[in-house]
Amino acid sequence: MQLKIKNLKFSIKYSLIALSLLASVQTIFAQEIILEEETETVKDTVIPNQAIKVDGVAAVVGDYIVLDSDIDKNILQLKAAGVSTKEFSRCQIFGKLLEDKLYAHHAIQDSISISDLEIRSYVDQQIQQFLAQTNGSMEELLKFYNQDNEKEFREEMFEINKSQRLASEMQKKIVDEVEITPEEVREFFNKIPKDERPTFGTELKVLQIVLEPKVTEEEEQRIINQLKEYRKDVLENGASFSSKAVFYSQDPGSASKGGKYTLNRKKPRMVKEFRETAFSMEEGEISEPFKTDFGYHIIYLEKIRGQEYDVRHILLLPKIANSSVAEAKEKLEEVRVKIEAGEISFEDAAKEISEDEESGKLGGLLRNPVTQDFSFELTKMDPELYSQIQNLKEGDVSEVISEQDRKGALKYKLLMVKDRTDEHIADYAKDYLKIKELALNEKRFKAIDKWQDEKIMDTYIKVSESHRSCDFNSNWLKQ
Repeated sequence: MQLKIKNLKFSIKYSLIALSLLASVQTIFAQEIILEEETETVKDTVIPNQAIKVDGVAAVVGDYIVLDSDIDKNILQLKAAGVSTKEFSRCQIFGKLLEDKLYAHHAIQDSISISDLEIRSYVDQQIQQFLAQTNGSMEELLKFYNQDNEKEFREEMFEINKSQRLASEMQKKIVDEVEITPEEVREFFNKIPKDERPTFGTELKVLQIVLEPKVTEEEEQRIINQLKEYRKDVLENGASFSSKAVFYSQDPGSASKGGKYTLNRKKPRMVKEFRETAFSMEEGEISEPFKTDFGYHIIYLEKIRGQEYDVRHILLLPKIANSSVAEAKEKLEEVRVKIEAGEISFEDAAKEISEDEESGKLGGLLRNPVTQDFSFELTKMDPELYSQIQNLKEGDVSEVISEQDRKGALKYKLLMVKDRTDEHIADYAKDYLKIKELALNEKRFKAIDKWQDEKIMDTYIKVSESHRSCDFNSNWLKQ
Protein backbone atom coordinates (compact mmCIF):
# COMPACT_ATOMS: atom_id res chain seq x y z
CA MET A 1 0.00 0.00 0.00
CA GLN A 2 1.21 3.45 -0.82
CA LEU A 3 2.32 5.84 1.86
CA LYS A 4 -0.75 7.45 3.39
CA ILE A 5 -0.51 10.71 5.26
CA LYS A 6 -3.86 11.59 6.74
CA ASN A 7 -4.85 15.17 7.43
CA LEU A 8 -1.37 16.66 7.09
CA LYS A 9 -2.71 20.04 6.11
CA PHE A 10 -0.57 21.09 3.17
CA SER A 11 -2.41 23.86 1.32
CA ILE A 12 -3.36 23.89 -2.34
CA LYS A 13 -0.46 26.24 -2.80
CA TYR A 14 2.00 23.57 -1.73
CA SER A 15 0.35 21.00 -3.96
CA LEU A 16 0.75 23.37 -6.87
CA ILE A 17 4.41 23.97 -6.01
CA ALA A 18 4.99 20.22 -6.16
CA LEU A 19 3.01 20.04 -9.40
CA SER A 20 5.08 22.83 -10.87
CA LEU A 21 8.35 21.12 -9.94
CA LEU A 22 7.10 17.95 -11.61
CA ALA A 23 5.78 19.78 -14.65
CA SER A 24 9.01 21.76 -15.05
CA VAL A 25 11.08 18.58 -15.13
CA GLN A 26 8.65 16.77 -17.43
CA THR A 27 8.16 19.61 -19.85
CA ILE A 28 11.90 20.16 -20.07
CA PHE A 29 12.81 16.50 -20.50
CA ALA A 30 9.71 14.71 -21.81
CA GLN A 31 7.42 16.99 -23.80
CA GLU A 32 5.29 15.53 -26.52
CA ILE A 33 2.81 16.98 -28.97
CA ILE A 34 -0.82 15.95 -28.62
CA LEU A 35 -2.16 16.47 -32.11
CA GLU A 36 -5.62 15.07 -31.49
CA GLU A 37 -6.63 16.03 -27.98
CA GLU A 38 -10.20 15.82 -26.78
CA THR A 39 -11.66 19.00 -25.31
CA GLU A 40 -10.99 19.12 -21.57
CA THR A 41 -12.59 21.32 -18.94
CA VAL A 42 -10.46 23.04 -16.31
CA LYS A 43 -13.02 24.04 -13.68
CA ASP A 44 -15.60 25.61 -16.01
CA THR A 45 -13.00 26.74 -18.54
CA VAL A 46 -12.80 24.96 -21.91
CA ILE A 47 -9.30 24.29 -23.21
CA PRO A 48 -9.33 24.31 -27.03
CA ASN A 49 -7.78 21.60 -29.17
CA GLN A 50 -4.99 23.93 -30.24
CA ALA A 51 -3.20 26.79 -28.56
CA ILE A 52 -4.70 30.20 -29.33
CA LYS A 53 -2.33 33.12 -29.26
CA VAL A 54 -3.69 35.96 -27.13
CA ASP A 55 -1.57 39.07 -26.70
CA GLY A 56 -3.15 40.52 -23.57
CA VAL A 57 -0.75 41.14 -20.66
CA ALA A 58 -2.02 39.21 -17.64
CA ALA A 59 0.70 40.34 -15.24
CA VAL A 60 4.17 41.77 -14.84
CA VAL A 61 6.55 40.17 -12.31
CA GLY A 62 9.90 41.91 -12.03
CA ASP A 63 11.50 41.70 -15.46
CA TYR A 64 8.96 39.16 -16.75
CA ILE A 65 5.60 39.53 -18.49
CA VAL A 66 2.87 36.87 -18.28
CA LEU A 67 0.51 36.89 -21.27
CA ASP A 68 -3.04 35.58 -21.25
CA SER A 69 -1.93 33.06 -23.87
CA ASP A 70 0.72 31.75 -21.47
CA ILE A 71 -2.02 30.26 -19.30
CA ASP A 72 -3.35 28.18 -22.20
CA LYS A 73 0.17 27.17 -23.21
CA ASN A 74 0.94 26.08 -19.64
CA ILE A 75 -2.23 23.97 -19.56
CA LEU A 76 -1.22 22.31 -22.83
CA GLN A 77 2.25 21.63 -21.44
CA LEU A 78 0.84 20.03 -18.31
CA LYS A 79 -1.47 17.86 -20.39
CA ALA A 80 1.41 16.87 -22.69
CA ALA A 81 3.38 15.85 -19.59
CA GLY A 82 0.51 13.58 -18.50
CA VAL A 83 -0.74 15.81 -15.66
CA SER A 84 -4.53 16.02 -15.31
CA THR A 85 -5.64 19.65 -15.28
CA LYS A 86 -9.27 18.95 -14.36
CA GLU A 87 -8.70 19.65 -10.67
CA PHE A 88 -7.15 23.09 -11.18
CA SER A 89 -8.76 26.40 -12.07
CA ARG A 90 -7.23 28.87 -14.49
CA CYS A 91 -6.60 31.16 -11.52
CA GLN A 92 -4.53 28.47 -9.78
CA ILE A 93 -2.49 27.82 -12.92
CA PHE A 94 -2.07 31.56 -13.41
CA GLY A 95 -0.84 31.77 -9.81
CA LYS A 96 1.76 29.10 -10.57
CA LEU A 97 2.96 31.10 -13.57
CA LEU A 98 3.38 34.11 -11.31
CA GLU A 99 5.43 31.99 -8.90
CA ASP A 100 7.63 30.69 -11.72
CA LYS A 101 8.32 34.23 -12.95
CA LEU A 102 9.10 35.36 -9.40
CA TYR A 103 11.64 32.53 -9.05
CA ALA A 104 13.16 33.26 -12.46
CA HIS A 105 13.41 37.01 -11.75
CA HIS A 106 15.23 36.47 -8.48
CA ALA A 107 17.43 33.75 -9.97
CA ILE A 108 18.87 36.45 -12.21
CA GLN A 109 19.11 38.87 -9.29
CA ASP A 110 21.03 36.20 -7.35
CA SER A 111 23.39 35.65 -10.32
CA ILE A 112 22.24 32.09 -10.98
CA SER A 113 23.64 31.40 -14.43
CA ILE A 114 22.16 29.14 -17.08
CA SER A 115 24.06 28.20 -20.23
CA ASP A 116 22.30 29.61 -23.30
CA LEU A 117 24.18 27.06 -25.41
CA GLU A 118 22.81 24.23 -23.28
CA ILE A 119 19.25 25.57 -23.55
CA ARG A 120 19.50 25.99 -27.32
CA SER A 121 20.93 22.50 -27.66
CA TYR A 122 17.98 21.13 -25.75
CA VAL A 123 15.54 23.16 -27.88
CA ASP A 124 17.11 21.45 -30.93
CA GLN A 125 16.43 18.08 -29.33
CA GLN A 126 12.86 19.07 -28.46
CA ILE A 127 12.09 20.18 -31.98
CA GLN A 128 13.50 16.96 -33.41
CA GLN A 129 11.25 15.00 -31.03
CA PHE A 130 8.27 17.13 -32.04
CA LEU A 131 9.00 16.68 -35.75
CA ALA A 132 9.05 12.91 -35.27
CA GLN A 133 5.41 13.22 -34.19
CA THR A 134 4.42 15.36 -37.18
CA ASN A 135 6.15 13.08 -39.71
CA GLY A 136 8.90 15.66 -40.14
CA SER A 137 6.52 18.46 -41.10
CA MET A 138 7.72 21.81 -39.72
CA GLU A 139 4.65 23.46 -41.26
CA GLU A 140 2.32 21.25 -39.22
CA LEU A 141 4.40 21.85 -36.10
CA LEU A 142 4.27 25.64 -36.53
CA LYS A 143 0.53 25.46 -37.13
CA PHE A 144 -0.02 23.49 -33.94
CA TYR A 145 1.93 26.03 -31.89
CA ASN A 146 0.44 28.98 -33.81
CA GLN A 147 3.84 30.31 -34.87
CA ASP A 148 4.57 32.18 -38.09
CA ASN A 149 8.04 30.78 -38.72
CA GLU A 150 10.67 28.43 -37.35
CA LYS A 151 12.89 31.23 -35.98
CA GLU A 152 10.02 32.69 -33.95
CA PHE A 153 9.14 29.21 -32.66
CA ARG A 154 12.72 28.46 -31.63
CA GLU A 155 13.03 31.76 -29.77
CA GLU A 156 9.80 31.15 -27.86
CA MET A 157 10.91 27.61 -26.96
CA PHE A 158 14.24 29.04 -25.80
CA GLU A 159 12.58 31.61 -23.53
CA ILE A 160 10.16 29.04 -22.07
CA ASN A 161 12.93 26.56 -21.30
CA LYS A 162 15.27 29.19 -19.91
CA SER A 163 12.59 30.62 -17.62
CA GLN A 164 11.68 27.14 -16.38
CA ARG A 165 15.31 26.25 -15.74
CA LEU A 166 15.93 29.51 -13.85
CA ALA A 167 12.84 28.94 -11.72
CA SER A 168 13.91 25.37 -11.00
CA GLU A 169 17.42 26.44 -9.99
CA MET A 170 16.05 29.19 -7.72
CA GLN A 171 13.68 26.73 -6.00
CA LYS A 172 16.57 24.32 -5.59
CA LYS A 173 18.74 27.01 -4.03
CA ILE A 174 16.01 27.83 -1.49
CA VAL A 175 15.46 24.25 -0.35
CA ASP A 176 19.13 23.25 -0.50
CA GLU A 177 19.83 25.64 2.33
CA VAL A 178 17.22 23.98 4.55
CA GLU A 179 18.48 21.50 7.16
CA ILE A 180 16.70 19.71 9.98
CA THR A 181 17.82 18.51 13.41
CA PRO A 182 16.84 15.26 15.17
CA GLU A 183 14.90 17.33 17.70
CA GLU A 184 12.85 18.95 14.92
CA VAL A 185 12.11 15.51 13.51
CA ARG A 186 10.91 14.33 16.92
CA GLU A 187 8.70 17.40 17.33
CA PHE A 188 7.24 16.91 13.85
CA PHE A 189 6.35 13.30 14.62
CA ASN A 190 4.91 14.02 18.06
CA LYS A 191 2.59 16.73 16.80
CA ILE A 192 0.82 14.27 14.50
CA PRO A 193 -2.18 12.73 16.35
CA LYS A 194 -1.76 8.96 16.78
CA ASP A 195 -4.85 8.19 14.67
CA GLU A 196 -3.50 10.38 11.85
CA ARG A 197 0.07 9.08 11.62
CA PRO A 198 1.24 7.92 8.20
CA THR A 199 1.04 4.30 7.15
CA PHE A 200 4.13 2.88 5.44
CA GLY A 201 3.65 0.10 2.92
CA THR A 202 5.31 -3.30 2.88
CA GLU A 203 9.05 -3.04 2.36
CA LEU A 204 11.79 -5.56 1.69
CA LYS A 205 15.32 -5.99 0.42
CA VAL A 206 16.19 -7.89 -2.74
CA LEU A 207 19.38 -9.87 -3.34
CA GLN A 208 20.54 -11.05 -6.74
CA ILE A 209 23.16 -13.23 -8.39
CA VAL A 210 23.71 -12.38 -12.06
CA LEU A 211 25.46 -14.27 -14.84
CA GLU A 212 25.79 -13.13 -18.44
CA PRO A 213 26.30 -15.69 -21.22
CA LYS A 214 29.63 -15.06 -22.93
CA VAL A 215 30.14 -14.19 -26.58
CA THR A 216 32.65 -16.44 -28.31
CA GLU A 217 35.82 -14.98 -29.85
CA GLU A 218 34.70 -16.30 -33.24
CA GLU A 219 31.41 -14.37 -33.02
CA GLU A 220 33.17 -11.17 -31.96
CA GLN A 221 35.54 -11.46 -34.93
CA ARG A 222 32.61 -12.08 -37.30
CA ILE A 223 30.98 -8.83 -36.15
CA ILE A 224 34.25 -6.89 -36.48
CA ASN A 225 34.80 -8.24 -39.99
CA GLN A 226 31.26 -7.28 -41.00
CA LEU A 227 31.77 -3.70 -39.82
CA LYS A 228 35.09 -3.55 -41.68
CA GLU A 229 33.25 -4.58 -44.85
CA TYR A 230 30.72 -1.77 -44.41
CA ARG A 231 33.59 0.70 -43.87
CA LYS A 232 35.47 -0.51 -46.94
CA ASP A 233 32.37 -0.32 -49.15
CA VAL A 234 31.80 3.32 -48.18
CA LEU A 235 35.43 4.40 -48.53
CA GLU A 236 36.32 2.48 -51.68
CA ASN A 237 33.02 2.15 -53.55
CA GLY A 238 31.20 5.32 -52.50
CA ALA A 239 28.37 3.46 -50.76
CA SER A 240 26.10 5.49 -48.49
CA PHE A 241 26.95 5.20 -44.80
CA SER A 242 23.50 6.51 -43.94
CA SER A 243 21.77 3.81 -45.99
CA LYS A 244 23.86 1.08 -44.42
CA ALA A 245 22.92 2.39 -40.97
CA VAL A 246 19.22 2.27 -41.90
CA PHE A 247 19.46 -1.31 -43.18
CA TYR A 248 21.99 -2.88 -40.82
CA SER A 249 22.41 -0.89 -37.58
CA GLN A 250 20.88 -2.52 -34.52
CA ASP A 251 20.60 0.75 -32.60
CA PRO A 252 16.81 1.38 -32.35
CA GLY A 253 17.39 5.01 -31.39
CA SER A 254 19.23 6.04 -34.54
CA ALA A 255 18.88 3.42 -37.29
CA SER A 256 15.81 5.07 -38.83
CA LYS A 257 17.73 8.37 -38.95
CA GLY A 258 20.71 6.90 -40.75
CA GLY A 259 22.57 6.37 -37.49
CA LYS A 260 22.79 10.11 -36.77
CA TYR A 261 23.61 11.66 -33.40
CA THR A 262 24.87 15.11 -32.43
CA LEU A 263 27.51 15.11 -29.69
CA ASN A 264 28.60 18.09 -27.62
CA ARG A 265 32.05 18.22 -26.03
CA LYS A 266 30.70 20.11 -23.02
CA LYS A 267 27.66 17.89 -22.50
CA PRO A 268 28.49 14.16 -22.40
CA ARG A 269 25.74 12.08 -23.95
CA MET A 270 27.11 8.78 -25.21
CA VAL A 271 29.32 6.27 -23.42
CA LYS A 272 32.98 7.16 -22.90
CA GLU A 273 34.42 4.92 -25.66
CA PHE A 274 31.97 6.35 -28.21
CA ARG A 275 32.76 9.98 -27.31
CA GLU A 276 36.52 9.48 -27.23
CA THR A 277 36.48 7.86 -30.67
CA ALA A 278 34.26 10.55 -32.20
CA PHE A 279 36.20 13.48 -30.72
CA SER A 280 39.51 12.09 -31.99
CA MET A 281 38.34 11.98 -35.63
CA GLU A 282 38.46 14.40 -38.57
CA GLU A 283 35.51 15.37 -40.75
CA GLY A 284 34.75 12.68 -43.35
CA GLU A 285 36.66 10.00 -41.45
CA ILE A 286 35.21 6.56 -40.64
CA SER A 287 36.55 4.84 -37.54
CA GLU A 288 37.78 1.30 -37.23
CA PRO A 289 35.37 -1.03 -35.37
CA PHE A 290 35.39 -0.52 -31.58
CA LYS A 291 33.56 -2.02 -28.64
CA THR A 292 31.29 -0.50 -25.96
CA ASP A 293 28.93 -2.10 -23.46
CA PHE A 294 26.22 -1.83 -26.12
CA GLY A 295 28.05 -3.79 -28.83
CA TYR A 296 30.44 -3.04 -31.71
CA HIS A 297 30.40 0.24 -33.66
CA ILE A 298 31.87 2.16 -36.52
CA ILE A 299 31.47 5.96 -36.62
CA TYR A 300 31.37 8.35 -39.57
CA LEU A 301 32.16 11.94 -38.54
CA GLU A 302 29.93 14.00 -40.80
CA LYS A 303 30.39 17.57 -39.55
CA ILE A 304 32.14 19.54 -36.80
CA ARG A 305 30.28 22.69 -35.69
CA GLY A 306 32.30 24.29 -32.91
CA GLN A 307 31.71 22.13 -29.85
CA GLU A 308 29.14 19.98 -31.66
CA TYR A 309 29.94 16.89 -33.72
CA ASP A 310 27.41 15.41 -36.15
CA VAL A 311 28.14 11.70 -36.40
CA ARG A 312 26.54 8.62 -37.88
CA HIS A 313 27.18 5.15 -36.54
CA ILE A 314 26.38 1.52 -37.17
CA LEU A 315 25.90 -0.79 -34.19
CA LEU A 316 26.04 -4.57 -34.44
CA LEU A 317 25.28 -6.95 -31.58
CA PRO A 318 27.08 -10.29 -31.32
CA LYS A 319 24.86 -13.35 -31.10
CA ILE A 320 25.00 -15.49 -27.99
CA ALA A 321 25.69 -19.17 -28.65
CA ASN A 322 23.17 -21.66 -27.27
CA SER A 323 26.00 -23.42 -25.46
CA SER A 324 26.86 -20.20 -23.57
CA VAL A 325 23.22 -19.74 -22.54
CA ALA A 326 23.01 -23.31 -21.30
CA GLU A 327 26.26 -22.95 -19.35
CA ALA A 328 25.06 -19.83 -17.50
CA LYS A 329 21.69 -21.39 -16.63
CA GLU A 330 23.26 -24.62 -15.42
CA LYS A 331 25.77 -22.80 -13.22
CA LEU A 332 23.02 -20.75 -11.56
CA GLU A 333 20.90 -23.85 -11.03
CA GLU A 334 23.82 -25.57 -9.31
CA VAL A 335 24.31 -22.54 -7.05
CA ARG A 336 20.60 -22.49 -6.25
CA VAL A 337 20.71 -26.12 -5.11
CA LYS A 338 23.74 -25.42 -2.90
CA ILE A 339 22.07 -22.40 -1.28
CA GLU A 340 18.90 -24.33 -0.51
CA ALA A 341 20.98 -27.21 0.89
CA GLY A 342 22.78 -24.78 3.21
CA GLU A 343 26.19 -25.46 1.64
CA ILE A 344 26.69 -21.74 0.89
CA SER A 345 24.84 -18.55 1.75
CA PHE A 346 23.22 -16.43 -0.93
CA GLU A 347 25.47 -13.52 0.09
CA ASP A 348 28.68 -15.54 -0.25
CA ALA A 349 27.58 -16.99 -3.58
CA ALA A 350 26.86 -13.49 -4.89
CA LYS A 351 30.31 -12.24 -3.85
CA GLU A 352 31.92 -15.30 -5.44
CA ILE A 353 30.25 -15.58 -8.86
CA SER A 354 27.85 -12.68 -9.55
CA GLU A 355 28.83 -10.63 -12.59
CA ASP A 356 26.90 -7.55 -11.48
CA GLU A 357 29.78 -5.56 -10.00
CA GLU A 358 27.92 -3.33 -7.54
CA SER A 359 25.51 -5.83 -6.01
CA GLY A 360 28.08 -8.62 -6.11
CA LYS A 361 30.42 -6.73 -3.78
CA LEU A 362 27.49 -6.15 -1.41
CA GLY A 363 26.54 -9.81 -1.16
CA GLY A 364 23.87 -9.44 -3.83
CA LEU A 365 22.06 -6.44 -2.32
CA LEU A 366 20.17 -4.58 -5.04
CA ARG A 367 20.11 -0.79 -4.73
CA ASN A 368 16.79 1.03 -5.10
CA PRO A 369 17.38 3.38 -8.07
CA VAL A 370 14.82 5.89 -6.78
CA THR A 371 15.81 6.23 -3.12
CA GLN A 372 19.44 5.05 -3.48
CA ASP A 373 19.09 2.85 -0.38
CA PHE A 374 18.44 -0.90 -0.30
CA SER A 375 14.76 -1.05 0.67
CA PHE A 376 11.91 -1.38 -1.83
CA GLU A 377 8.30 -0.52 -1.12
CA LEU A 378 6.16 -3.08 -2.94
CA THR A 379 3.71 -0.62 -4.46
CA LYS A 380 6.52 1.58 -5.79
CA MET A 381 8.71 -1.20 -7.12
CA ASP A 382 9.53 -1.53 -10.81
CA PRO A 383 6.71 -3.71 -12.25
CA GLU A 384 9.13 -6.19 -13.81
CA LEU A 385 11.07 -6.69 -10.57
CA TYR A 386 7.80 -6.94 -8.62
CA SER A 387 6.56 -9.71 -10.92
CA GLN A 388 9.78 -11.63 -10.28
CA ILE A 389 9.64 -11.50 -6.46
CA GLN A 390 5.94 -11.19 -5.65
CA ASN A 391 5.52 -14.89 -4.80
CA LEU A 392 8.79 -15.24 -2.86
CA LYS A 393 8.65 -15.62 0.90
CA GLU A 394 11.49 -14.26 2.98
CA GLY A 395 14.57 -16.44 2.49
CA ASP A 396 13.20 -18.17 -0.63
CA VAL A 397 15.44 -18.36 -3.72
CA SER A 398 13.80 -17.84 -7.10
CA GLU A 399 14.04 -20.09 -10.11
CA VAL A 400 16.58 -19.01 -12.74
CA ILE A 401 15.20 -15.85 -14.39
CA SER A 402 16.18 -14.51 -17.81
CA GLU A 403 15.99 -10.83 -18.78
CA GLN A 404 17.52 -8.22 -21.05
CA ASP A 405 19.11 -5.13 -19.51
CA ARG A 406 18.78 -1.59 -20.92
CA LYS A 407 21.74 -2.27 -23.21
CA GLY A 408 20.02 -5.29 -24.72
CA ALA A 409 22.37 -7.79 -23.09
CA LEU A 410 20.86 -11.16 -22.12
CA LYS A 411 21.35 -12.05 -18.45
CA TYR A 412 20.29 -14.80 -16.07
CA LYS A 413 19.80 -14.31 -12.34
CA LEU A 414 18.63 -15.69 -9.04
CA LEU A 415 16.69 -13.51 -6.59
CA MET A 416 16.05 -13.69 -2.87
CA VAL A 417 13.94 -11.55 -0.52
CA LYS A 418 15.07 -10.61 2.99
CA ASP A 419 14.23 -8.17 5.81
CA ARG A 420 10.56 -7.99 4.84
CA THR A 421 8.54 -5.47 6.89
CA ASP A 422 4.77 -5.57 6.45
CA GLU A 423 2.56 -2.49 6.18
CA HIS A 424 2.46 -0.61 9.48
CA ILE A 425 1.66 2.66 11.20
CA ALA A 426 4.75 4.87 11.39
CA ASP A 427 7.08 4.01 14.24
CA TYR A 428 9.56 6.73 15.22
CA ALA A 429 12.51 4.41 15.86
CA LYS A 430 11.90 1.99 12.99
CA ASP A 431 10.96 4.60 10.37
CA TYR A 432 13.16 7.49 11.44
CA LEU A 433 14.63 8.16 7.99
CA LYS A 434 11.20 8.31 6.33
CA ILE A 435 9.82 10.54 9.08
CA LYS A 436 12.87 12.76 8.75
CA GLU A 437 12.18 13.18 5.02
CA LEU A 438 8.55 14.13 5.73
CA ALA A 439 9.65 16.64 8.36
CA LEU A 440 12.30 18.06 6.02
CA ASN A 441 9.75 18.44 3.23
CA GLU A 442 7.42 20.35 5.54
CA LYS A 443 10.28 22.64 6.55
CA ARG A 444 11.19 23.14 2.90
CA PHE A 445 7.61 24.11 2.09
CA LYS A 446 7.67 26.63 4.92
CA ALA A 447 10.97 28.04 3.66
CA ILE A 448 9.52 28.44 0.17
CA ASP A 449 6.40 30.04 1.64
CA LYS A 450 8.44 32.53 3.68
CA TRP A 451 10.78 33.34 0.78
CA GLN A 452 7.84 33.90 -1.53
CA ASP A 453 5.98 36.18 0.89
CA GLU A 454 9.09 38.32 1.36
CA LYS A 455 9.99 38.51 -2.33
CA ILE A 456 6.45 39.40 -3.40
CA MET A 457 6.64 42.51 -1.23
CA ASP A 458 10.12 43.39 -2.54
CA THR A 459 9.35 42.88 -6.25
CA TYR A 460 7.45 45.01 -8.74
CA ILE A 461 4.27 43.06 -9.49
CA LYS A 462 1.23 44.25 -11.44
CA VAL A 463 -1.76 41.99 -12.12
CA SER A 464 -4.18 43.08 -14.85
CA GLU A 465 -7.71 44.06 -13.90
CA SER A 466 -9.17 41.01 -15.66
CA HIS A 467 -7.29 38.70 -13.27
CA ARG A 468 -7.64 40.61 -10.01
CA SER A 469 -10.78 38.69 -9.10
CA CYS A 470 -8.73 35.49 -8.67
CA ASP A 471 -8.59 34.12 -5.14
CA PHE A 472 -4.82 33.71 -4.96
CA ASN A 473 -3.08 31.68 -2.26
CA SER A 474 -0.25 34.22 -2.25
CA ASN A 475 -0.47 37.97 -1.84
CA TRP A 476 0.04 38.82 -5.52
CA LEU A 477 -2.29 41.82 -5.21
CA LYS A 478 -0.30 43.11 -2.19
CA GLN A 479 -3.41 43.81 -0.16
